[in-house]
Amino acid sequence: MNTLGIGFVGAGWMGAAQLKVLARRTDVQVHALLEPNAERGRALLTELGLDPALLVSDYQQILDHPRVQAVWLVSPNSYHGPQSLAAMAAGKHLFCEKPCATRYADYLAQIVLERQHPALITYVDYILYFDTLEQQLRRMVSQGIFGEITQIQVNYRHPVNIAGDKAWKLKKDLMGDAIGMGINHALSAMILAMASQAKPVSVFASSQEAKVRGFEADPIWNILIRFDNGATGLCLGNIDNGNGYDAYHSLYGTAGGFVFDSQLDRPQKVRYWSTGQAEEQWVYPLDAARCQQQGLQELAWPPGATTPDSGDVIQHQLGACIEHFLECVHHGQRSPLGFTNSAVIAEVGWAAQVSAKTGQPVALPLAVDHAKRVLQEP
Repeated sequence: MNTLGIGFVGAGWMGAAQLKVLARRTDVQVHALLEPNAERGRALLTELGLDPALLVSDYQQILDHPRVQAVWLVSPNSYHGPQSLAAMAAGKHLFCEKPCATRYADYLAQIVLERQHPALITYVDYILYFDTLEQQLRRMVSQGIFGEITQIQVNYRHPVNIAGDKAWKLKKDLMGDAIGMGINHALSAMILAMASQAKPVSVFASSQEAKVRGFEADPIWNILIRFDNGATGLCLGNIDNGNGYDAYHSLYGTAGGFVFDSQLDRPQKVRYWSTGQAEEQWVYPLDAARCQQQGLQELAWPPGATTPDSGDVIQHQLGACIEHFLECVHHGQRSPLGFTNSAVIAEVGWAAQVSAKTGQPVALPLAVDHAKRVLQEP
């Protein structure tokens, strides 16, 4: 397998975690690191056994580097749009932390540019895609275990870390909005779970200003999504405050239901029922002993099954998302989380912002000119 040359941007908490994984691989080579905090950048390179001389001071140095084939963006949110567009224009594959952009115009340009460069592989890090629970839920919905889905709720209520050098998340011009900061984790889980049955057709949303900490952008969101099969989705999001981490899932259909409560002890976190399985008993797939007692041992999930019950996304399949992107590049295969393929997730977020500003439901696909006017973008 050919070695992939990487230009890496951002050596903060998440960037450092990802770069550590890359440094251990034999199929990639880091040719440059852009990190404004030069001391931190050199220290990380030294820690990983990489040459501190790989530190660069200008993004253009990465774009111009002849051996950089892929750009890895873990910069603050507002940089994602401009940096991703420049990388694609320079012919580079792209790993981009979410959100893909904090300006609607940049989001639209990303789709256009990706379609103009079909050989480029792009990826937006909706990392919960790789969580065991999310994978199982998508499989069960697609197999019709719950029948036709009529209602689904996925929350993201988590007081994001703003300590120390993470205080940039308070600034609207750097963070963008709370949906892109973290609530889109819940939107991605909901939309992808429903994808085999239905797609979003309208969004109605409201937001509230900060109640506890000094966020310049509204950190509290209530997002109602209508799907083309008549189903309704609800996302309650809050990055300002909360009692721990709430990634509550509730799904109901014509033949069953599924509940995940991230704040319960592990054996009780997940339960589901189906008219086609287990004589309509509640199944607790993370409780192997209970499944055994019910004679349902074949429905127990493996001991290593993961659930999205921590705000520490480094524990949410970090290795799997990196492996996925690299495999897509090595094999020339588009990712389901590329700019175009995952556009509906971002579009629901933009629609929510338009709805909150106008107080009206917003139909999908978005009317581009109307969205630009409401969002006050040229």
